[in-house]
Amino acid sequence: MNSKLLGAVILLLTTLICPPALAQESASVDRSSTGGAQTLEDIMARQEQLKIDESFRSENLGNPDSAAPISESLGTLGGRSDADIWRSIRYNKIDPSIQSPGPANSVLIQDAGMPWYKLREGPLISYGGGALLAVIALLIIFYFVRGKIMIDGGPAGTTVERFKAIERFGHWLLAGSFIALAITGLITLMGRSFLIPVIGKEAFAPLANGSKWLHNNIAWAFMLGLVMTFCMWVVHNIPSKLDWQWLKAGGGIFTKSHPSARKFNAGQKIIFWTVMLLGLSVSLSGLSMLFPFEMPMFAKTFNVINSIFGTDLPTVLAPHEEMQYANIWHSIVAFAMMVAIIAHIYIGSVGMEGAFDAMGTGQVDREWARQHHDLWVAEVESKQDRGNSS
Repeated sequence: MNSKLLGAVILLLTTLICPPALAQESASVDRSSTGGAQTLEDIMARQEQLKIDESFRSENLGNPDSAAPISESLGTLGGRSDADIWRSIRYNKIDPSIQSPGPANSVLIQDAGMPWYKLREGPLISYGGGALLAVIALLIIFYFVRGKIMIDGGPAGTTVERFKAIERFGHWLLAGSFIALAITGLITLMGRSFLIPVIGKEAFAPLANGSKWLHNNIAWAFMLGLVMTFCMWVVHNIPSKLDWQWLKAGGGIFTKSHPSARKFNAGQKIIFWTVMLLGLSVSLSGLSMLFPFEMPMFAKTFNVINSIFGTDLPTVLAPHEEMQYANIWHSIVAFAMMVAIIAHIYIGSVGMEGAFDAMGTGQVDREWARQHHDLWVAEVESKQDRGNSS
């Protein structure tokens, strides 16, 4: 991907994550009936991110020197009401003199919550859920068109060790934790929209609480599995010229040909690096949410992107905005991983004869291995021959 295309993708994601306020200005509102105070039309315009003249609020801060009589039982703020003080804080016209501890204590009001909520409940669920349904539908169609990829000539009846026990443990730790995280994450993200109408609020409440607890704690198993699989397999997943030949032949998926491959072919390498890079990204954003306001990442990241691509991404973010970016990014990356993993599960199970044995028992049929990983089998047999001769 060239730099211009990458820059365009980054700008598109940024626009989705933090949509700019619309240039449209709302029609003038008659506030005579409210004595100049905001109306329902004002509130709805702000929720729609319309550009409005807010001077009726920003300049209506009360008079602290006023001696207007106020009921003693209500206490007194001079000529200011509680609403006046909160408007002063909202428009940075007063020093709130914050004394409470915490990394986000200096921000009492921030208005990016509505765009975040609308993005989370709207496009994120629609596009993310649509992508999952689309890849499942495509795989079903592919299965009926191509059928299961069989071993040409049938299995040999003898096996060769594909993965050791520790490798299978690392794989299933990563895979199992990811599936659990995907399910609990989808319940947390989509449950209010899709489950409450079906099972009701009373049943959904403990399900949501349990999903949140499981999600937060299973995340550690996922990160451990990520580290284990990276350390065990990174050497075998370094790209080579052989991968290009495999890709040009389509991996033999659409034809009867079986391009040469070592322990991992190009398709498996793509899955490996997709899981590693996206897994690292989703872990970092997850840690940011597990430890709120302690791991701000996006302001610094945007600053680096601006310096490289000449973009104009925001580099000064409130702690709450950092959390909102982390939440949206976490979901986007998770959906991308789910799409890739669903395709991986298909090939490793119903899509190819003999493939599941690699992670099931660790032993694969020798003919299957020769057809899909011939160079790796040759290396294994060469080592066995040298061991027997010595």
